[in-house]
Amino acid sequence: MKTSTAAQVFDHPAERAHAAVRIFTASSLLVATAIIMTLSAAPTRAQTPAGDVAAIKGEALAVIAEKRRTLAQGAAVFVDEVITTGATSRLTLNLGRNTTIKLGEGVRMRIDRHMVNAGGAFDLQNGAVLFDRGAGAPKGDTALRSPYGLLAVRGTKFFAGPSNGVFGVFVVRGRVDVTGAGKTVRLTAGLGTNIAKPGDAPTKAAAWKAPRVKAALQSVE
Repeated sequence: MKTSTAAQVFDHPAERAHAAVRIFTASSLLVATAIIMTLSAAPTRAQTPAGDVAAIKGEALAVIAEKRRTLAQGAAVFVDEVITTGATSRLTLNLGRNTTIKLGEGVRMRIDRHMVNAGGAFDLQNGAVLFDRGAGAPKGDTALRSPYGLLAVRGTKFFAGPSNGVFGVFVVRGRVDVTGAGKTVRLTAGLGTNIAKPGDAPTKAAAWKAPRVKAALQSVE
């Protein structure tokens, strides 16, 4: 009895070539499948928790790497996420045990860095926020960046955002140093400053009248 060989089964050169192509293609598919399975099984970089949603009215989203998710009460938020709020929406975030941030409508804010119970850094790209770090909280520096300037915060409750047609910063409690266009203004309780447009320097610290303070706080409540 003759033993069949590849050469005998595929006597014609064209048949042998077609068989080689089929074998190569099948092997390539197996390799590609193995690579895909390996990549899909690889762990992704863990996100760093920053806090959670304490209250929400309307719509709010968390965005990172072009992935969006709708926020609801109790939902976690993470470092590097951009938090956005819709029209007429309000959002309250708890960051650790000592820090609360209230966001008004049309906010776009990135959580750049957050150390639980010890401060952090945030990029406020649009809208108004009320930052409240408890008076008895452990010491920790917080920075709030915006197109209008840099706010260096120490143990403070303050408002930052649109007010009276400008970007305003008002301190309820504590201290905030507002820097823009190479000028720094220090605010303490009851004082505020204005920045007319990005690139302008903050105005001299001055007391805000009660109606303006009320309107600013209502914009985030």
